[in-house]
Amino acid sequence: MMTEKKNNTALKVLTGILAVALVALSIYTIKFYNEEKENKEILQKEKAVIEDELNELIVKYDEAIEENEIMDQDLVNARDRISRLLDSVKDNEANLVLISRYRREIGNLKAEKDRLFRVVDSLSAQNQQLTSSLDSTSVALEERTKLSDSLKTTNQSLSTKVDKASRLKVTSLSGGGVIVRNSGKLVENDNNRRVDQIRTCFTLTANDLAEPGEKNMYVQVYNPENELVGDEIVVQHEGGTMVYSAASKVYYENEELDVCILANTIEDRLLEGNYKVYVYNDALLLGTASFSLD
Repeated sequence: MMTEKKNNTALKVLTGILAVALVALSIYTIKFYNEEKENKEILQKEKAVIEDELNELIVKYDEAIEENEIMDQDLVNARDRISRLLDSVKDNEANLVLISRYRREIGNLKAEKDRLFRVVDSLSAQNQQLTSSLDSTSVALEERTKLSDSLKTTNQSLSTKVDKASRLKVTSLSGGGVIVRNSGKLVENDNNRRVDQIRTCFTLTANDLAEPGEKNMYVQVYNPENELVGDEIVVQHEGGTMVYSAASKVYYENEELDVCILANTIEDRLLEGNYKVYVYNDALLLGTASFSLD
């Protein structure tokens, strides 16, 4: 009889403990569910904010493109990169890793915008200064002013052409996957599961107007998901920070120079589809090309 009473008591205690544990587990489950739901809502809101920022950047570039002719191509290239990033944001489900990458990319794009717009503002200021100077001339010197205006416009045009002519230019730009043999030999391969590195090759053209010497060359490689493939080299330029896949220093002597730059790869980012490569001299975009991996 005593034993049965002890057993009943133990059973009641055990039942009580299980009940408390069940209540605690239910509370934790509900709390976890609510936190998960709240985190998803926060990520969705952050994604919406990023889309708004990218749309705002596109609008600013569209306005700048309409008002400026000299830098049209530079502005168009920058706007197109923003549009590609916006498409990627819209197509992907929000998560902490993607939001972090998009935030980093937006920082790079804003820095590039600030640099380009400073150049545009400088050109606009020069034009305004010329206009004010012309407005201040007297009627008696009208013909001379017209001639002066013509000469200034010609000089500005020549200065712009000389500046563009002195920039480095590339030809034969191409990209593709390679396998690195034990001997060090590189073998082209377009199978994404066998690629060891991404090779970007191009030729710096001969240019007597360019300044000779050591040049910093950079490459960006983007996979079909618009993810940067490579070592993510962060470089601080005068106009802001940019991130590259690979870098190389070359010595340019105003003659044709063949250059190849290898970017390391991460297996998770080697996807099937079309890839884009961008070649820079410091922060100046020199050219772009595309290739595919199967």
